[in-house]
Amino acid sequence: MLLVKTDREALLKTLQSVTGIVERRHTLPILSNVLLEGKDNILSFTATDLEIQVRAASSEVKFEGEFAVTTSAKKLQDILRALAESTKITLDQIDSKILVKAGKSRFNLQTLPADDFPKFPTGDGNEQSIKISQKILRSLLNQVQFAMAQQDIRYYLNGMLVVLNDGKIRVVATDGHRLSYAEADLETGNVNTEVIVPRKTVMELLRLLTDSDESVEVEIGKSQIKFSFNNVSLNSKIVEGKFPDYTKVIPAAYSNSFTVDRITLLQALQRAAILSNEKFRGIRMVLTKDSVSIISSNSEQEEAQEEVEIKYDGDPIDIGFNVSYLLDVLNNSNSQDVECSFGDSNSSGVFTLPGNHTFKYVVMPMRI
Repeated sequence: MLLVKTDREALLKTLQSVTGIVERRHTLPILSNVLLEGKDNILSFTATDLEIQVRAASSEVKFEGEFAVTTSAKKLQDILRALAESTKITLDQIDSKILVKAGKSRFNLQTLPADDFPKFPTGDGNEQSIKISQKILRSLLNQVQFAMAQQDIRYYLNGMLVVLNDGKIRVVATDGHRLSYAEADLETGNVNTEVIVPRKTVMELLRLLTDSDESVEVEIGKSQIKFSFNNVSLNSKIVEGKFPDYTKVIPAAYSNSFTVDRITLLQALQRAAILSNEKFRGIRMVLTKDSVSIISSNSEQEEAQEEVEIKYDGDPIDIGFNVSYLLDVLNNSNSQDVECSFGDSNSSGVFTLPGNHTFKYVVMPMRI
């Protein structure tokens, strides 16, 4: 039975939208597969890991009739990638296999029944929805994703808090040592709710979203969240738990602050980091009048010192930080300058963007 006849690019583009969440080896073999469906002149690929489901659809691919079958997501993707551009592809189903034909190449892939593919639970009809441009949502995620915890026992930190109220969207991430906060105005939807979106979902959204002005529709239910944009829909379970009160973590205005060229500070920190302790990654920032010195040392008694000229007339401060936390925020920002604010040697440092009140990054000090 002929399933699909199309060119390589149309098939690969749609398939690649869903394969990011697929694990090659899984306790349930069908979770390594992609569900391939043809109905009403729409070809769709669906992948799931039981926590997230991604579905991508295409009306460019031609086929006849209706069909539903699952096959290995990664193997099909690897085959399509290995073929030359503009190659014509034919997919045939023969018994329990899919035959992929391209020129003189032939590939037989095993299938599993579509009926066995896990169905992601549908919403209860009480979802709240908002719209936001892809560009803005992608920017928000970028500004906080690096502060999410990874495999923390406090599972609610392994994700990103999304707060919707007053016509705004606020996103927050923290691993207990630093916190990143960003906000933006919504296009539509006056919703009042907050949810924790899992880390894997955030990273998958960053992979799929583009810097376009086209809208993303976000539907939030009791136990899941759905993002719909272009020809992609991503459903995800939400993390249950109570996120820390971020408003108590962000300090009130500090009087000791300076503005510095982001790249200049980034490069100075990168050089100082070379001789920092490999395990603790500590550096000292020593503020004196119109100067900040960045000092690192390690267990082999090696030391690095960088000095950056700044406009500063505040208190002398000698404060330690994990240099990786500072590099994260500087690498994930695209502003010309960054503003650094401090209370004293025992207080958190706050990093913001000049003239931009919608972003804040708070880092706990460390003893060095």
